[in-house]
Amino acid sequence: METTRPGKTELGESTETGRAMNWRSWTWKDIDFPRDSATKLQDRFEMGFFESVLASEPDQLDALLALGNLYSKYRLHEKGLEVDKRLVRMHPREPLYYYNLACSHSLLGQIDTAFDALTQALQLGYDKFEQLKADPDLENLKKDCRYESLLKEHHPTPERENG
Repeated sequence: METTRPGKTELGESTETGRAMNWRSWTWKDIDFPRDSATKLQDRFEMGFFESVLASEPDQLDALLALGNLYSKYRLHEKGLEVDKRLVRMHPREPLYYYNLACSHSLLGQIDTAFDALTQALQLGYDKFEQLKADPDLENLKKDCRYESLLKEHHPTPERENG
């Protein structure tokens, strides 16, 4: 075993003439993991954990929400779509779930179904219009003339109210 400097191995073990004296003298905390690698490993662990929770408890809301966020973070759009569909089936009156469903459909290029979900979200009371306008997940919808019509229909502006 080569050492990186006299008295230490590359893992930080004590050495005597280049040999580790005690292989238990280091811990995982001694290893300098790049932050992005550690985050990715943690996220992969959490994905597996939440997937296993859902295998035994398919309607576990917290696990579904966390898993949906992770799928979105890593651009696993097909898997995210499945989570969004489950959430909408479980909570058909929740506008945020329809909004997320619209985003998933949009990201997958499923424009008509994205508009259906976004319309449903707005009809149920989704009212975060600044988020809706700024959300890059809806870029595919913004290219379609139906997008502006839908916003005008559901987002009252002072000019239209005073008429």
